[in-house]
Amino acid sequence: MAFFSGLFSFVLFVFLGIIISAEAAVKKYQFDIQVKNISRLCHAKPIVTVNGRHGLKQYRNGWADGPAYITQCPIKTGSSYTYDFNVTGQRGTLWWHAHIHWLRATVYGAIVIMPKPGTPFPFPQPNREEVILFGEWWHNDVEELVKQGNKMGLPPNMSDAHTINGKPGPLFPCSEKHTFAMEVESGKTYLLRIINAALNDELFFAIAGHNMTVVEVDAVYTKPFTTQAILIAPGQTTNVLVRANQALGRYFMASRSFMDVPIPVDNKTATAILQYKGVPNSILPTLPQLPAPNDTAFALGYARKLKSLNSPRFPANVPQKVDRNLFYTIGLGKDSCPTCQNGTRLLASLNNISFVMPETALLQAHYSNLTGVFKADFPDRPPKPFNYTGAPLTANLGTSHGTRLSKIAFNSTVELVLQDTNLLTVESHPFHLHGYNFFVVGTGIGNFDPAKDPANFNLVDPVERNTVGVPTGGWTAIRFTADNPGVWFMHCHLELHTGWGLKMAFVVEDGPGPDQSILPPPKDLPLC
Repeated sequence: MAFFSGLFSFVLFVFLGIIISAEAAVKKYQFDIQVKNISRLCHAKPIVTVNGRHGLKQYRNGWADGPAYITQCPIKTGSSYTYDFNVTGQRGTLWWHAHIHWLRATVYGAIVIMPKPGTPFPFPQPNREEVILFGEWWHNDVEELVKQGNKMGLPPNMSDAHTINGKPGPLFPCSEKHTFAMEVESGKTYLLRIINAALNDELFFAIAGHNMTVVEVDAVYTKPFTTQAILIAPGQTTNVLVRANQALGRYFMASRSFMDVPIPVDNKTATAILQYKGVPNSILPTLPQLPAPNDTAFALGYARKLKSLNSPRFPANVPQKVDRNLFYTIGLGKDSCPTCQNGTRLLASLNNISFVMPETALLQAHYSNLTGVFKADFPDRPPKPFNYTGAPLTANLGTSHGTRLSKIAFNSTVELVLQDTNLLTVESHPFHLHGYNFFVVGTGIGNFDPAKDPANFNLVDPVERNTVGVPTGGWTAIRFTADNPGVWFMHCHLELHTGWGLKMAFVVEDGPGPDQSILPPPKDLPLC
């Protein structure tokens, strides 16, 4: 769920954490929005701050999901809206963020759902917890940069810095006081709830001198494994245990981009400090050894280690039979644009369809049976098969534009293979499906082979997520049961690609039972 569709002309640079108990109780949170001047990297600018919800599964209640023009129309400036939702069968680390244009550059925060009181974690109880949020900072107004890029037909300027809990760290100018520090005590264990809220960068993260034990991703427990670094894509969350077992000192926590093709990214390193209690600030921290920015082997190896816990208390209910097989190709391309700098404009597509945002919210149109808003004819396969990851192709292969959705029968099981292509270039893509968790049953490099690759699928303990990375020049296969009726957005979580059209939506039909249909919309729902 991605809360906070809004029409704002500024961006937010503060984050807000929400902690929710899993007990049956009503929790109320109020977000008050105002403009303030914020300074970073020797630059100050006015931004929107939130008292200085993408994450939760909205069962039958897509009205509280948030994506602008998908489940609701934007909350207009000067207006308010109350998101009313139940936390059902969930616990762990999630997050909320804006879901219109590039407003989520800084409009984001953590959602931490605690287990029921008395319910232990399936791993050693930590002595303390800390939320670690990755983000980005631009000197200039982000929305203006995007408008300028679209006008020229080019990507907008990349960010000027990455941030950890809103701060870039002392490796950047004017940033010594803009450094997040976490004090630890020798011998104690800490649970870090890590969230990548960056717009366009997959990130490596490591702590100098310390190993991390991964125990959860996207609010689902995993089989624990120890690693010196993690890889986390935009939209993903990862919980790790860190033992303060090193010599008393100060140690940098650091994040840096992963990109294994020659595409420009913000490759500057953001840092925070893990500081042992009693150690003076005058001690210089040591830097961790992060993987190389293009370390494909680490990225693939790390993904292979992620598996569901699949215990009696936390089973992995992987669909064993498939009712609907889907195969979606991911393409980058160019459209003619006589007014653009090179006479073309960049676009992105799924199955050669570049998604066009509607003017009426899709869930509103579906619920009210409005015609002319969308077509439910999104193809199950690409119209023109080709050697997807072969020699680079610059043609669009007849890319079309449209608001086309895929209709799915209630409670049917779905297998979706997402295939990267070499149209313009191969690239990794983190895909997020709203309203559902899914199991990542297979992944590979090159073209997916439907005759051979399914034999190697993991149908026992595959990792369960809501956002998954499709590897560069490769494919990823996911499975889920369509038991949540409504209209559910699926998109690349690189905001650049989403804006170019790398998105679509599923219409999951109502079921026959009394609790298997979409709930009525709230009375104050923003309408178009």
